[in-house]
Amino acid sequence: MVSCPVCGAEVGDHDACPQCHLAVSLFGSVREAAREAADSDPTYLKTIGELLATVDGPAPARPGRGVPGPRLAPREPPVPAAPPVRPPPARPPVEVAPLSELPEAPPENEVPRELKRRITEYFEIGRRLGLDFTDFSQRSQSAALVDDIDSLEVLQREMFVHLSSTIAEEYEACLARRNELANLLSTASADVELTAVRRAIGAGDLSGAQRRLAHVREVLVRIEEQWQVGQILIAEGDLLAETIRELGGDPTPAIGPLEEGRKLFAAGRRAAAEQMCARSAMALWSLLEPRLIADLKRLRDRMTEERAAGLDIEPALAELRGLSTELRGRNFAGTILAYRRLRSTVERTAPTTVEGPTGPASAAEIRTTPSA
Repeated sequence: MVSCPVCGAEVGDHDACPQCHLAVSLFGSVREAAREAADSDPTYLKTIGELLATVDGPAPARPGRGVPGPRLAPREPPVPAAPPVRPPPARPPVEVAPLSELPEAPPENEVPRELKRRITEYFEIGRRLGLDFTDFSQRSQSAALVDDIDSLEVLQREMFVHLSSTIAEEYEACLARRNELANLLSTASADVELTAVRRAIGAGDLSGAQRRLAHVREVLVRIEEQWQVGQILIAEGDLLAETIRELGGDPTPAIGPLEEGRKLFAAGRRAAAEQMCARSAMALWSLLEPRLIADLKRLRDRMTEERAAGLDIEPALAELRGLSTELRGRNFAGTILAYRRLRSTVERTAPTTVEGPTGPASAAEIRTTPSA
């Protein structure tokens, strides 16, 4: 029985893995890519080294004036990349309702002692929220000196409105952060706290709402920190898939493990999700590698032509060296970014020989212009 090289599931007579949906036709390529990744000197690194060696040498003598230099073929216009297909969320997030309205202010004609206690509580909440209550403080001291209960009741209502508005804004900000994360992974712990905050605000319990909001922020920070590795792995997978499309390929046969990783994150299975996404990168790399190497050879040929024409290819060489370094560290995302910079550097100009009154100009006199 054949087993999937990504998730280990038994495949049987299926055309794709029933668990992670990796195409059976890629099983051999993925296993080979995994073996190469474990090798200290995989084939693709040797190929990159050979490409680098062919252009990283002493510059040839520049042709003199009147001696036709090599005519460089105009570069082919880049094929526009197909827009990446963004999959829908792995699961619809559980809805946490926004605030519909602010609570009513406490009733008037309270017992003076209770009124003063509530004002003291509001000052403490304002301090925790970092609010400037200087004006409220001055008014409170003036009213307390003469025991002006009417002024204290007005002050209490104004402080309540100010605090409830601020806490409502904090709630909406936390809810927005939660909703962004909930499209990708489980936010159950934050959902419980947000629901409790909403109830506390509705009941006018500003102190309880503020304490729970502080806890919500801590929970969201913890979720975001736990998500950092997954975010990097998924971004790397998306970048690999997008580059396969740019180079005329179809990542569909290898995209299944990446989507399965998203689902595992959404289910709260972070360790399994990270492992699945890391292996999905190997599956996508097995599709990308031959196309990437072929395009690197094309860029190498263009660099060789430009160098023979006396043009400065050192910036492109630096990018090619950087690509080799990223690939040696098995950093696929860094490799792709270095490749894109290399491609942009090499294809930035389309030099040709320029005819003048005394014959073709020397390569040194060729002026290059940025492509549109």
